[in-house]
Amino acid sequence: MEQKCDLPKEKSSSNKIVRALFFGAGTVSLVIGAVGIVLPVLPTTPLLLLAFACYCRSSKRMTQWILTNKYFGDYIRRYMEGKGIPLKTKIIALAFLWATITCSAFFMVQNWLIIQLILFAVAIGVTIHLVKLPTYKETKQ
Repeated sequence: MEQKCDLPKEKSSSNKIVRALFFGAGTVSLVIGAVGIVLPVLPTTPLLLLAFACYCRSSKRMTQWILTNKYFGDYIRRYMEGKGIPLKTKIIALAFLWATITCSAFFMVQNWLIIQLILFAVAIGVTIHLVKLPTYKETKQ
């Protein structure tokens, strides 16, 4: 899959600063997105896509790396191609999401109704997003 990533042509000092800022933002997004793979309360897909977009504007090497990475590459390509995510991933993500949100709401923020409502609103929003995503069906070769 060919991704359109045009790096700036100029090499001015301000352009280097902008590219460095994009690189830094991409790296921070990548790290938080990677943590989100195991912590379902963090939005993994948007953060990985943000990292990809930042790398597209700052580093050809990192753009290629993220697309070919064994953990992130397929995930980003499938999402960007509209193929979705596997059913097993949806189920696991929703189970962890609701378990984490429920434990947080009832054991960590007791007697803070507004925080509990916000947590459940986030969980509902993420659930709707995941359910609406196409389900990727792997083909056996």
